Amino acid sequence: MDFYFYNHLVILLLCIVSLVLVILNFLHFTHMFQLNGYNAGTQMKWYGKNIVKLLGRLCVSFKLLLFLPVSIFYLYDEFSQWFFDMWDILFYIFLAISIIFSLPKKSKKKLVFTPRVIRMMLTSALIFLGLFFAIYNITIMCFYQEYLTVHYYLTYNEFLEYCYFDFICESLLWSLFFTPFIIILANFINKPIEKFINNHYINDAKRIIDSHKNLITIGITGSYGKTSTKYYLNELLSVKYNVLMTPESYNTTMGVVKTVRNSLSAMHEVFVCEMGAKRAGEIKEICDIVNPKHSLIASIGEQHLESFKSIENIIKTKFEIADAITDGQVFLNYNNEHIRNHNIDKNKITYGIGDGKNYYADNIKISEKGTSFVLNIGNESEKFETALIGEHNVENIVGAIAIAHFMGISLSELYLTVKRLKPVPHRMELISSGSRVIIDDSFNSNPIGAKAALEMLKMFEGLRFLLTPGMVELGGREFKLNKELGEKAADCCDYAVLIGEKQAIPIAEGLKEKGFPADRIYIVKSLIDGMSYVDSIVSDGKKIILLENDLPDNY
Repeated sequence: MDFYFYNHLVILLLCIVSLVLVILNFLHFTHMFQLNGYNAGTQMKWYGKNIVKLLGRLCVSFKLLLFLPVSIFYLYDEFSQWFFDMWDILFYIFLAISIIFSLPKKSKKKLVFTPRVIRMMLTSALIFLGLFFAIYNITIMCFYQEYLTVHYYLTYNEFLEYCYFDFICESLLWSLFFTPFIIILANFINKPIEKFINNHYINDAKRIIDSHKNLITIGITGSYGKTSTKYYLNELLSVKYNVLMTPESYNTTMGVVKTVRNSLSAMHEVFVCEMGAKRAGEIKEICDIVNPKHSLIASIGEQHLESFKSIENIIKTKFEIADAITDGQVFLNYNNEHIRNHNIDKNKITYGIGDGKNYYADNIKISEKGTSFVLNIGNESEKFETALIGEHNVENIVGAIAIAHFMGISLSELYLTVKRLKPVPHRMELISSGSRVIIDDSFNSNPIGAKAALEMLKMFEGLRFLLTPGMVELGGREFKLNKELGEKAADCCDYAVLIGEKQAIPIAEGLKEKGFPADRIYIVKSLIDGMSYVDSIVSDGKKIILLENDLPDNY
């Protein structure tokens, strides 16, 4: 076996490594694109925020951008062999960096190969193949022309046979440079197809809704509290009606469409539909499909400011659910100042805590075991008890009671159901395990919800821990609001475990400004590391652990 055989074997192995690199990075960028809602603008911002990791993945491609001029220089100057050898060493170093950054990492939510993703991947594969062959042919033409000026004795076929694998490897690695943008381009190309498919599903959902003449649809939205209110309302209405609700967080247009097409049957009398939005017009889009009879706005606050840009846009978008009501009722949480200060000319029913609403709770008593309150409507009152803890839960329960009572279920009939209500998973869910009590509020986080969670943490006796990566999607207010989170936490916890470095800086700053001990602020890379730190702290009593938010893999 001669030198050329070993050289070809090495290049073949490099080709395989290069192809694996391309596939790993393509899957990674597709995964992030899915988490970013298939939005090109959000994806490009994500690239900017993660520029170091991006450059690490594409490191070998940036080195190859200078490979052609250096190679040409080498062809003309036999004494530059040492320089070319150093370039080879640099290539392997850069390749190693790209491999390290590109190795698969454990994800919280894996890439879901939906039909849309599969279509996008097929289009991306075609784009990549076209790009690869273009780079391959251009590279060969450039190198062969330059090669002839020095080594004229090789024919084109001999030259190609000699360097075949070299050019495949180089073309693959040059193509790697474009992988972050191929998925965005594929999504753009597929837009007409996706729109056609989505419209078909939307029209089918509309047809199903229209065929249920007696179906009562209740739309629920809010910056926070909407999912909990939906779950509670589903339980309360089930006392009298056959109810379908959108599961988990199926609150986007296509999530609602999927629920209608897969789950709505002739047996259902009420459809409780949660409606979420990150941009103006998205709630109206859902309302146009399901035609809500009644609607409820649970809250309005500073959430998704990065896409909404202002609180005024959030208010306008949330009230799209009220604009869709023609002859029904709009239920409004009048404890929320943004809702209270927004006048509407609809049949509205107000609810909340304290007098001055159509439905209101007072005499609230909260303990570690649960909450009791008195529900008032006009001259009628009823005492309720629930295992759920906190005034925020009382607000959501009162909203659900208001709709259920309006729809003909008496307060006395609702008593047992309210008492049996269970916390919604990952939304201030209490989990007791031996010497630990976990307050799981990891689904999402916003300034008002985080404050309520910290107030709950403060109520418990024991060694209190806050574990949080902070809050995101708050635009220019993100630093300030995370700092305020730290200021609030200083009075509610004994240890602050901050996950990740991005939001840790403002939270730690807020903690320190309120005199929180610096040796009780601990920054970790992951939730697992955070829990390990909690376990390392010795305590004779109970450990109370608040899990406030859990960011997905794109953060």
